[in-house]
Amino acid sequence: MTSRGIEISVGLFMLAGCLALAMLAFRVSGLTLESSGRQYTLYASFENASGLAVRSRVSLAGVLVGRVTAIELDPVDLRARATLAIDADVDYLTVDTIAAIKTAGILGEKYISLSVGGEPDLLEDGDAIEDTQSTMVLEDLIGRFLTSAGSGRD
Repeated sequence: MTSRGIEISVGLFMLAGCLALAMLAFRVSGLTLESSGRQYTLYASFENASGLAVRSRVSLAGVLVGRVTAIELDPVDLRARATLAIDADVDYLTVDTIAAIKTAGILGEKYISLSVGGEPDLLEDGDAIEDTQSTMVLEDLIGRFLTSAGSGRD
């Protein structure tokens, strides 16, 4: 093989490696090229949204049904208000749906898990999920444990 042929093959190999790395980074980030189609907006307020980020997933029974599009502080009740973009084909969320911030694994990313209730009335575009459960902060949990363990000694 000539020197020119080796240079071309090494260049193609490097190009393929860079494309594979870019594709891997794109998949890991959760971004997609295709538009997600029609969606509707729901809101959920949490006492503590620590670790939750814009573009975090919203899942129902472990299936991706939407994304978090914004997180802001509500100036009235001083709670974190998350804006959720839910896929339009998920049109069966009831008014007593529960939104809980959960962690994927022990120290993984935060996401919102939805649990559908039993009410006959359904949530519509622009409605708020009333029943929410905030994230568990590991530092607070450790602090409570140490405080309760320390108070038992005299």
